[in-house]
Amino acid sequence: MVAPLLQVSGLGKRFGGLQALSDVSLSVAPGEILGLIGPNGAGKTTLFSTLVGLHRPDSGTIRLDGRDLVGLKPHRIAAAGMVKTFQNVALFLDSTVLDNVLTGGLMRHAIPEASELAERCLERVGIGAIAGKLARDLSFPERARVEVARALCTEPRVLLLDEAMAALNHAEMDAFMDLLRQLREEGLTLVVVEHHMRAIMALCDRLVVLNFGQMIATGTPAEIARDPAVIEAYLGRSAA
Repeated sequence: MVAPLLQVSGLGKRFGGLQALSDVSLSVAPGEILGLIGPNGAGKTTLFSTLVGLHRPDSGTIRLDGRDLVGLKPHRIAAAGMVKTFQNVALFLDSTVLDNVLTGGLMRHAIPEASELAERCLERVGIGAIAGKLARDLSFPERARVEVARALCTEPRVLLLDEAMAALNHAEMDAFMDLLRQLREEGLTLVVVEHHMRAIMALCDRLVVLNFGQMIATGTPAEIARDPAVIEAYLGRSAA
């Protein structure tokens, strides 16, 4: 059996009187696409932010390839190989697409090498032709791909995608899912937060379901679609 690349055990996080995460445990195998679903406020973004060091957990462990990441600063966790994209894409609007992406490469490389890596990452996500375009002039699908390219420029082992398909139409979503499958084939491990159930069911190998900060189910998309607790907490209400 392949050892997990990412192992999360007993993770807890409280904000004042709110228990945002409670005893969350999950594992992600190398090359897997894991989906994270649940109602608004379930703790998905909090979990992502805790994994990459934006929040420090109150309990539990986060291990990447056996290394405990708890207590490390976000840039140290990025250097270890795990980064996230942001639900609200935040680009440097007055800079070019290339300059936005090469900022990710500066973590490991000087500017000339980071620029070359950025060009490769833009080609990798299919937007090399707009490298010189200002970020403020991009469409939302283009911005989403720039965000992914910038994350790839950090040379991650695990990429956390937070609602990267939120504003895409069906055709754009299908193209984006093809991109993610291609990245997985190239060796990247992905954890995806997404509200579009059609996308999450088609894309992911396994799903983890959160509700009120607790993990209520895990399994294949087919298993999750039949789980009574998930239907009650999320799928049934979403479909209503």
